[in-house]
Amino acid sequence: MTLHTEDPTQTVISALAAVRFHEVGKLYYFGSSHLPDLLVGDFVIVETARGKQMGQVMKLMRADEDDSPREYKPILRKATPADMMMQKLWKAREVEALITCREKAAEIGGYENAKFVAAQYNFDGSLLTFLFSAEDKINTTRLRIALRRSFKAQVELRQIGPRDVAKLLGGMGACGIPRCCSTFLTDFSPISIKMAKAQGISLNPSEITGMCGRLRCCLIYEYEQYVEARKGLPKRNKRVGTPHGEGKVIDVHPLRDAVTVLVDETRYVVQREDIIPLDEYEALKAKAEAGCSKHENGGCDCGARQGAPAAEAALDTEDDETDLDSGAAAPPTPRPARPDETGTDRAAPESGGRRRHDRRRRGGRSRHSRRRTDSNP
Repeated sequence: MTLHTEDPTQTVISALAAVRFHEVGKLYYFGSSHLPDLLVGDFVIVETARGKQMGQVMKLMRADEDDSPREYKPILRKATPADMMMQKLWKAREVEALITCREKAAEIGGYENAKFVAAQYNFDGSLLTFLFSAEDKINTTRLRIALRRSFKAQVELRQIGPRDVAKLLGGMGACGIPRCCSTFLTDFSPISIKMAKAQGISLNPSEITGMCGRLRCCLIYEYEQYVEARKGLPKRNKRVGTPHGEGKVIDVHPLRDAVTVLVDETRYVVQREDIIPLDEYEALKAKAEAGCSKHENGGCDCGARQGAPAAEAALDTEDDETDLDSGAAAPPTPRPARPDETGTDRAAPESGGRRRHDRRRRGGRSRHSRRRTDSNP
């Protein structure tokens, strides 16, 4: 198989081919390195869990483009014109086979709750699959035995869900155009009622339910955009500040990036940039004015404790005492040291004489000698 790049003179050998078996179906990957002339749009014969099937090549890939490398079954061969003609002949007999299946089910009995939707032959008529839907699981052993007596092909009965039934039957959707499942959807995403609520859609079953009886697949198309748009908007019944005054949110418009606010019995449509969330604003203001809840007894370095002014005054006092110990001028009368300023408990001196004696022993000067020194320049 050859991949054509932007440069017409350059080609790259591909190793994988994405094959589709139905007009609107999933892609399955098969090895194709042994078919260098394979092109997009060619029909091929491959081996699957349900026998040999004919599919159409939708995409070609190189081996290094595979995110999860693993072993792939190879393509058996390219389909021939005889294979194409044989597939059309067997496809024309599917309606007759479905009618026979319904008649056999009615004769045997016990399949009143089963709805037989379609019969599908593979390209050479060796496998015949009947598709049916039912609310509960049904034992199809007796019907399978009866059908094998009527058809030479291998017979299978497969139960499918209501969405698959709508995809097979086709038809028009509630919006007036062909159903999404029968035109482009290859997988069914999980749908919840939460998606309808986020988009402000009425929860009336007739407006959110599809033809299959399940929630509409289109509910997921714009769900992420609505969720992203609602992140910056206040919810209903929230108090907000607006250019028109304080009011209450009564409606949210995600796609318009605005809300409807009721101010003094008057409704205003306010854009997101003009909205002030009062509840959050007041909560932040109260938290900023409150003291530090972790270090109320001191030792707080976050700057939010209530006793910050008193602590600053204590720090100033300690700075002054440090300057006095190292400066030129000393106070006229020494005073006892306090524990909270120096950090140690020292007893006050008993007499002035003993204090002078201690200073002489340390090499210091007395008060009278300092005075004589100051008077003689």
